Amino acid sequence: MKAGVPVLVGREEESGLLRRRWDQSKAGLGQVVLISGEAGIGKSALVEGLRAQVRAEGMPHIALRCSPYHTTSALYPMITQIEHLLQFEPNDPPAARLAKLEAGLRPSGLPLAEVVPLLARLLSVPLPAERYAALTVSPQHQKQQTLDALLAWMVAEAERQPVLVVWEDLHWTDPTTLELLGLVIDQAPTVPMLHVLTARSEFSPPWPPRSHITPLVLNRLERPQVEALIAQRAGGKPLPAEVVQHIVAKTDGVPLYVEELTKMLLASALLREEVDQYVLTGLLRTVAIPETLQDALMARLDQLKRAKEVAQLGAVLGREFPYELLQAIAPQDEDTLQAGLAQLVAAELLYQRGRPPRARYIFKHALIQDAAYASLLKNTRQQVHQQIAQVLETQFPAFVETQPELVAQHYTAAGCHEQAVHYWQRAGQQASDRSAHLEAISHVTTGIELLTTLPETPAHTQQALTLHIALGAALQMTKGHTAPEVERAYTQAHALCQQVGETPQLAPILFGLWRFYLARLQLHTAREIGETLLRLAQHAHDPALAVIAHYALGVTWLWLGALPAARTHLEEAMTRYTPEQRRTPVFRMGQDPGVGCRAHAAMTLWLLGYPDQALARVHEALALAQELLHPYSLAFARCFAAFVAQFRRDVSAVYERQRLLSRSRPSKAFYNGQPSERACVGGRWPCRVRVRREWPRYARGSLPCGLPGPWCSSHTFAPCWGKSLTIWTTRKMASRCWPRPTPW
Repeated sequence: MKAGVPVLVGREEESGLLRRRWDQSKAGLGQVVLISGEAGIGKSALVEGLRAQVRAEGMPHIALRCSPYHTTSALYPMITQIEHLLQFEPNDPPAARLAKLEAGLRPSGLPLAEVVPLLARLLSVPLPAERYAALTVSPQHQKQQTLDALLAWMVAEAERQPVLVVWEDLHWTDPTTLELLGLVIDQAPTVPMLHVLTARSEFSPPWPPRSHITPLVLNRLERPQVEALIAQRAGGKPLPAEVVQHIVAKTDGVPLYVEELTKMLLASALLREEVDQYVLTGLLRTVAIPETLQDALMARLDQLKRAKEVAQLGAVLGREFPYELLQAIAPQDEDTLQAGLAQLVAAELLYQRGRPPRARYIFKHALIQDAAYASLLKNTRQQVHQQIAQVLETQFPAFVETQPELVAQHYTAAGCHEQAVHYWQRAGQQASDRSAHLEAISHVTTGIELLTTLPETPAHTQQALTLHIALGAALQMTKGHTAPEVERAYTQAHALCQQVGETPQLAPILFGLWRFYLARLQLHTAREIGETLLRLAQHAHDPALAVIAHYALGVTWLWLGALPAARTHLEEAMTRYTPEQRRTPVFRMGQDPGVGCRAHAAMTLWLLGYPDQALARVHEALALAQELLHPYSLAFARCFAAFVAQFRRDVSAVYERQRLLSRSRPSKAFYNGQPSERACVGGRWPCRVRVRREWPRYARGSLPCGLPGPWCSSHTFAPCWGKSLTIWTTRKMASRCWPRPTPW
C-alpha cells in the first residue's frame, strides 16, 4: 500500500480487486467495475481509497457525479466535469469560455472545427459565425455526434496516460448519460482506462454481462470488522466494552452508521479521553443514543451548532454546491460562513475542492445531505428554494441557460408553480432540441401536472397546449406513433386548441394525430385530418404547411389504394418543398417530408407500372436524406429503396440495402411507425433483416421452394397492407412479385 492511501477496515478483498483492475487497465486492457450496495454501505469510501492510490501514482482521475436534482438533466455529470476541467467561471464572457474550450481540446488532437461546435452547444457557449459553421444536422444526429465526440475525448486522454473514471450514484443518472456510458463500456477493453461505477442496490444495469465488467456487491460488516472500525475512529484507544457493544448492536454492520455514531459519542460528554483509553463519565442509558442512521447524522449536525445552519443551506443547494452560490443566499457574513464551512470540513461531513471564493463543497455522503435537508422546517425549506431560484435568475444566468430544469425544481419545491411551469417548458424544449426525448417527457409532464394546480386562464391554457404538443412529439420518438400515450397527448392538445381558437399550433397537433391514425390503419380518419391540414394551409398561405398537408393526403391515398390521387398530392408536395423548411417545427417530427414524399412516390409509381420512374424517385429520396444528414430520414429512404429493388428483382441492390439497413438501427419510433415502416421491419428488426437477407437466395433459386409467410415481397406487405390497399392494388402487387416473374 502506498503512502497516503487510507486503509479501509473490512474491505481488504474489495480494495485488492479494485487495485488489480487498475493494474490491468494501466497495462492497456480497460476494465469496468460496478460497485453496488445499500446507502451507507461504504461505496464512496472504497472509491475514495482507489482515488488516493491513483493520486499517489500521479495518474489523472475524473469524477462524474449524478444527482437527485438532475435525474432528467441530459449529460449533467459530464457537463459539470467539463466546466470544472476547463475552469469555467460564472461571469466568464463567451469569448473566454470558447478560448478555454479550444485550449482544453487541443492536446487531444481532435479536429476543432468538428468538435468545438458540438461541445459549445452542449455547454451553451455562443460561437462566432466567422470562425465556426453553424450546426445544420438534425437534433438526433447532433446528439449522436456529441456522444461520439465526448467518447473520443475520453479515449484521447487515456491514450496519453491511464485514467481512472468514477461514475457515482448511477441510480440518479439521466437517460442520456446512461446512453453515453453504454458507448464507453463498449470501448472499454481497448483503452487504458478504469471505469468504476457506483449505485445503490435498486439500480439495474441496462447493458449485458461482459468479460471486462466486474460486479462488486458490498455486504454489511461482521462484528470483528465493526470493532476494528470503531477502534480506528477512536485513534486506536479502546472504548468501554459497553459502548462498543452498543455501537455494534445499533449499527448492524453499516459502516457509515458505525463511523457517525462513534464520532457522535466521542464528541459527547458521555466519554472522557485519558492517556490510553476512553472511559464513561456516567451511565450509558442516561444518554439519548440515536436509534437510526438518520438520527445519528442529525445528532452529529446538532453538535456543530451554528455550522448546522450552513449545512442546511448547502443541503438545499444539492449534494455539491459552489461557494459563490452559497454565499449569495446565506444570511451570515463571509467570516462566519467560511468558519462554518471549515467546521463541517473538519468534522468530515463536507469535502472541499479549491479555496473560496472559487471553492466547491461536496457532502461526504448523500445521507448527510438528506439529514441536513430534513432538519429544516417545511416553511423554511420553501423560502430557501425560492431564494435560490431568484438568485440563479438574477446573478447566475449561465446556470439558467444550461440548466433551466434546476431553476424549475427550486421553484417547484418552493411552491411557486407559476414560475416553475415556465422553466419546465423551457427545459423540455432544450431537451428535445438535444434529442434527449426521455428527459423532455419528464420535464413537460411535470409542467403539465403543475398547471393543474393553477387557475384556468387563457395564458395557462396556452401553456398547457404548448406542453402537450411537446409531449406528443417526444412520445412519438420514444414509444412510436401507435402508442396510446401519443393519442392521449395529441387529443388533449386538440381539445386545448379549440379553447384557444385559431392558432398556428394546430398544425403540429393535426400532423401528430395524422401519423397516429395512419399507423393504426384508421385511414379514413387520417384522410379527414389531412384534408383539414390542407384547408389550414390554404387559409394561412403557408407553403411549409402545404407540403405537410399534401404529403399527408398523398400517403393516406396510397394506403387507401387511390393511386392517381396519391401521385397528385405527393408531386404537389415535392413541388412546394424546399430544404430550408426543415427548420419549421412540424417538419421535425419523424422523417423529412421531402424524403417521405419521394419514397412514397416511388412506391406509387411502381404500383402504377412505372418502374424506372420509381427507381429515379427512390434515388432522389436517398440523395436528399444523405444531404440533410438526418439518420431517421436516411433509414426511411433505405427501407423504401430496398422495397423498390426487391420489386425490380435487383438482387445485388437488395443485398446492399439490407447491409446498410442492418447498420442503421434507427430509434424505436421507426419500428412502430407508418404501415410502410412496419411492413419494412416486420414489427421486429431481426425479421426485417431476415427478409432482406433470405429474399435474394429465393430470387436466385437457391431456396427449393417459395419463402413462406413474410419472406416474399407480397407477403411481406400483406399483414399491414392487406387492410389498407384495395384488392386491385394488392393483386397487382402480388402478380409482379409472386411467384417468380421475369425481372423487369
